[in-house]
Amino acid sequence: MSSPTASTEKSILGLKERLRAKIKRCGPMSFYDWMKAALYDEREGYYCHADRIRQGRHGDYRTAPETSPLFARTFAGYFSKLFADLKWPASFTILEAGAGGGEFAHGVLSSLKADAPEVFTVSNYVIDEVSASARDRVAQRLSEFSDRVSFQRFSEIETSVEAGIIFSNEVIDALPVNRVVMRNEKLRQFYVGLNDLNFVWVEDELEKNVAEYCARVGLTLSEGQIAEINLDAEKFVAHCGRLIRSGFVVTVDYGAERRDLLTSPDRHGGTLRAFRRHQMIDDILAAPGEQDLTTTIDWTQIEDAGNRVGLRVLRLERLDNFLLSEGLLDRLAEVTCRVSDSAEAARLSASSRELILPTGMAAAFQVMVQEKVCD
Repeated sequence: MSSPTASTEKSILGLKERLRAKIKRCGPMSFYDWMKAALYDEREGYYCHADRIRQGRHGDYRTAPETSPLFARTFAGYFSKLFADLKWPASFTILEAGAGGGEFAHGVLSSLKADAPEVFTVSNYVIDEVSASARDRVAQRLSEFSDRVSFQRFSEIETSVEAGIIFSNEVIDALPVNRVVMRNEKLRQFYVGLNDLNFVWVEDELEKNVAEYCARVGLTLSEGQIAEINLDAEKFVAHCGRLIRSGFVVTVDYGAERRDLLTSPDRHGGTLRAFRRHQMIDDILAAPGEQDLTTTIDWTQIEDAGNRVGLRVLRLERLDNFLLSEGLLDRLAEVTCRVSDSAEAARLSASSRELILPTGMAAAFQVMVQEKVCD
């Protein structure tokens, strides 16, 4: 019997086995490539696996849109203000990168339809979602808005958005990264190798693109300090700047200015984390495809990348403060007045606390708003 072809072998082997086989064949691989496969392998990547529940009580993490419907409702009101700032364009595009379960899209469209019909009637909602199964679920959730919702991979969009918004929530923190460490006054890069069947860290010379980035930003670390290099974040922002002709890029994520990232004692070992069932996992490399991997983003990098493509920062503030300033409490009062079920009103009130209290989940996130002005 003939041996299986490479494609047949790929279909038989699981993700762990395929990564091990590649390392055995080619030597240690960059952590960027390993993390990209762990999260985005088309069949078994964490974000692509059809049967995995990632969000919510039974998943690995929670997001603000699913925590409270007031998150999307408040942003819908803010989007209406941005629409007015654009001088009431005849066509308005909202492009959401990484729609998850579709809670945000549904909340925004429902709110615009009810509260700002003049915006809703000219709006098109474009969703970028890497998982085919997630796209199917979102399409079902948004079936009532099927006439104005479409799905398209963000990286493949080439037609400029004349007027609109690009929105993302916890997308940049999930992009694959490189990792570097200072050893004997020299930056070294982390790769992933094998010890028997276990994935292990291996240090080697910097790849060219990583070295160029470190030189460009003048990256200086103390001995033994680790930092993440998120080159895909720059590509994402650059594409936003090229794609949108007149409008705004609204990014919700958890991050810090570069100076704070590099000087905080708590981040001496970097910010890479793994989560499963709402618990932090110590062994980052243990289970590719089975646990969420995330890093704290560098807001300085996002701002600089935006400046290079004509995006200027209008706002950067904590998410809880942003939501309060954009009227979340007013929207809570409006919604609870319409709800006849006292238990439902209590649930809405309780969920809103996560978005506005200093100890709630929103306090750990920030919002950056960048504006692109048509030349």
